[in-house]
Amino acid sequence: MVQIDSGCISRKKCFLYTILLFILAGIFEIGGGYLIWLWLREGRGLEFAFLGAIILFLYGIVPTFQPSYFHRIYATYGGIFVVMSLLWGWVFDKTLPDTYDLIGAMIILIGVSIIYYWPRKDEIYD
Repeated sequence: MVQIDSGCISRKKCFLYTILLFILAGIFEIGGGYLIWLWLREGRGLEFAFLGAIILFLYGIVPTFQPSYFHRIYATYGGIFVVMSLLWGWVFDKTLPDTYDLIGAMIILIGVSIIYYWPRKDEIYD
């Protein structure tokens, strides 16, 4: 078994560290899924499928570096995924998020911020 030390030095550094991990996981999941999409839906070569599968595998590893519990990490990641999917569509599919996308994204970000970053007795930072 691999032991990963995912403790944080301070709240500020922990916040930046976790945000970067959420973004990296989002890029891996959405990017890997997008490559699979291109392979299956748009008839791209098998190399898109293999690269997509490798990237999706890496996505599965990234959350293990988060300094929290599985349920909070994945609940929060779900919200980050929604926001990043809207951004992905804007950048790669040239589909601008509308007002309701933006309102929904803000509500989600508020919710996941509470779920993941609200201070709890069992998670103490120096």
